[in-house]
Amino acid sequence: MIIFNLHRRRGNEKSYFEKLKLFFTFVVLKIKQLKYIKVHKEGRLILMTLVFILFILNLFVYLRFPNVLLAITTLISAGVMVFFAYFFRNPTRIVEIDDPSLVVAPADGRVVVIEPTDELEYFGDKRIQVSIFMSVFNVHANWYPVNGKVLISKHHKGRHIAAYLPKSSLENERSTIVIETPSSTQILVRQIAGALAQRIVTYAYPGKECHLNEHLGFIKFGSRVDMFLPMDAEIYVAVGEETTGNETIIARLNES
Repeated sequence: MIIFNLHRRRGNEKSYFEKLKLFFTFVVLKIKQLKYIKVHKEGRLILMTLVFILFILNLFVYLRFPNVLLAITTLISAGVMVFFAYFFRNPTRIVEIDDPSLVVAPADGRVVVIEPTDELEYFGDKRIQVSIFMSVFNVHANWYPVNGKVLISKHHKGRHIAAYLPKSSLENERSTIVIETPSSTQILVRQIAGALAQRIVTYAYPGKECHLNEHLGFIKFGSRVDMFLPMDAEIYVAVGEETTGNETIIARLNES
């Protein structure tokens, strides 16, 4: 019979078990208390599950292995928690635009495509495609790029090849959202899952009134967002340029 003695420390010195509890309590409190960078709702359950798993893992190490190994696993656990909290960060961004013809970046990332292309899923004609690739280090929340009304929101199953490849726009798992502005201009936004992304979350639905500063959805673990704009749209970004979701101006629609 194995007897675990949880009171190895003498006097007022806290046991490793108590320190472990304090550490995870500190991490959870800090995540909740972040004032300017909140955790997105899509990541809260994952983070709480991760806290529980890491707590059990470190408790097991504490009970069965030397204290040196516990120190190592605690550091690794801290690193994992910081990474996931950073990945699911949800910065508060408010854009104030008086010009309804402006199109705002729907995502953080880097512009990888700006070109005329045939959009055959909905429009059936040529459009200007602007694609933003999100690395695993970017904010993965997506915003509505314009004010308007959602006409279509449709999810497509597909592959999970690298999102920066052009064919990912048609072959990968994706969600298509069509928005009509108050001036009756229609644009298409496509959320695309990448090689690591296994889940696309879309909050848009047909008939929904959508607005800037409002989340369109969330893509987990590396992905891409395409926009298909009218051919007469004036583009304000260039390939290779970094974008900030809900801040960077992508284009101006010709709504005169």
